[in-house]
Amino acid sequence: MKCDVYLSFDGNCEEAMNFYQQAFGGEFVVLMRYSDGPPEYVSEGNENKIMHMTLSMKDGAELKASDVFHQPVEKGNAYHVSIGADSEEHGLEMFNALSDGAQVTMPYQEVFWGGKFGSLIDKYGIQWMISSPHKEA
Repeated sequence: MKCDVYLSFDGNCEEAMNFYQQAFGGEFVVLMRYSDGPPEYVSEGNENKIMHMTLSMKDGAELKASDVFHQPVEKGNAYHVSIGADSEEHGLEMFNALSDGAQVTMPYQEVFWGGKFGSLIDKYGIQWMISSPHKEA
């Protein structure tokens, strides 16, 4: 299992992540814009905004981030705890455990980038993202 910090920005994700790269070093291993995803994720003005970006640093640490479009960024909601499960089953188990009393923001399901993914805000107000790797065909 791996646990990473996931930050949310209100349109300046790329600028912030470039700043963090200067501060921490490392390299970008993922840079996906909204225009790279399915049409339902693209709206006027967000085409070049960041859907997902990962800065890989020393010792396997990663900082992940995106520009959000579905909710305003306010102090206190500009983060997620991102858990990378070892398997789809492990991911579902953790998602279900966290779901008790939670607001599910995206059900744990197959996603266009591969594997499964789900997000929720738990009963304590913590935002979680649970993902699992692709299954080999």
